Parts: sequence; C-alpha cells; structure tokens
Amino acid sequence: MKISILTLFPDMFAGPFAHSIIKRALDQNKVTIRLVNIRDFASDSYKTVDGKPYGGGVGMILRVDVVDRALKSLTKGHSVLLDAGGTPYKQSKARDFSTLDHLILICGHYEGVDERIRSLVDEEISVGDYILTGGEIPAMTVVDSVVRLLPGVLTKPAATIGESFTMPTLEYPQYTEPREYHGVRVPDILLSGNHKAIEGWHKQKAQEKTRQLRPDLRA
Repeated sequence: MKISILTLFPDMFAGPFAHSIIKRALDQNKVTIRLVNIRDFASDSYKTVDGKPYGGGVGMILRVDVVDRALKSLTKGHSVLLDAGGTPYKQSKARDFSTLDHLILICGHYEGVDERIRSLVDEEISVGDYILTGGEIPAMTVVDSVVRLLPGVLTKPAATIGESFTMPTLEYPQYTEPREYHGVRVPDILLSGNHKAIEGWHKQKAQEKTRQLRPDLRA
C-alpha cells in the first residue's frame, strides 16, 4: 500500500512514523509513506499557500491552486480531505482504506480551505467533533488505524477481531499481573481455564461496558 500525505509541516510526522507498528510496516515494505510539502507547489518566490477570505473573515484560507498542483503531482489514488466538517471517521472506514492501493491524505491548516478544494477530493473525514490546528494529527490517526490492518503487519492478526468498534460493542475488560492490586482482584473466571465460560464472560462484560460508556453504539 502507498500513502501520500499533503501537508505544510512534513517534519511533524518524523517521530510518530519512526516507532512501533508504523515503523514495522515501513521496515517490512508493507506500506510506503510519502510526505508532500504543499509549499513546494506555490508559484511565487514567497511560497505563498494561503490568502485572505473574500468577503471578509478571520484568519487565512489554504489556496485551491496550490493544493491542485500538489495533487496532480501524484499518481492516481483515493484522495481524502481531513476537515472538522467531514464525515465522522470510524473503524469501518479504516478497513475500507486498508484495501486501497494508494491513499492520499490532505491536511488542511489555517482557518480552513478554499471551498473549491472540496471538489478535487473523493471524500472528507473528521476524526472528532473538536477543532485542531491542522490536519496533521488527524492524518497520523488515520495512518495508524489503517496500517495496523494491513496483512502481515500485526504479529497476531486475530488481535484486531475483538477490538472496540470492530464489533458492535466496546472491547471487554482485560487484566494481567499482579493478580491482586490494592484489594482489587482479577476475576476468578479468567483464571479458571474454562475457555467457554471465559468467552461468555467476555461477551457479557463487553455489552455491559458498551451500555455504560457508549450506548449510542447499540442504537
């Protein structure tokens, strides 16, 4: 899989992509990630990528012509604008993205983007109902959620099956050593060795947790 990220701040990605699952996927050539500096496609000597909004308004707007040139420099792929007003990003979308040959992520910045940029992309997504400074952190979120689903990236692929949002419930509670800590013990059933009973407990607790924390998932 190939992922291209259009951004004004490519250096922001160095740390997150140099560790853990993403680094492993890169080292194993399961994915290639290209960082494209939008500023490289500015047409003037000042490398201008933004402008004041027509009609007035606060802040600066990312220019459509610069983003268009950056997009056209890439091979064909599925382009996604990361924007607070986009469709909420869910695990099902991460799975869809993981089947693509080429995913293109466009990081907005400043006050917003020229409305005409929206006509250049295949879809818009939002990672939550809150405002961030730019699309870089959402892009990292998307990359992490997608890369871990690629075949061969996780040492135990089955680990993704029961995760929260993969099923219509949150993931069940899990425990490790010590067996007791400050008076709170690991549930006896998890130490019983009765796999059928443990599976039933997992299902029950996942449902209880979902009702308590995310009842909207059961709607």
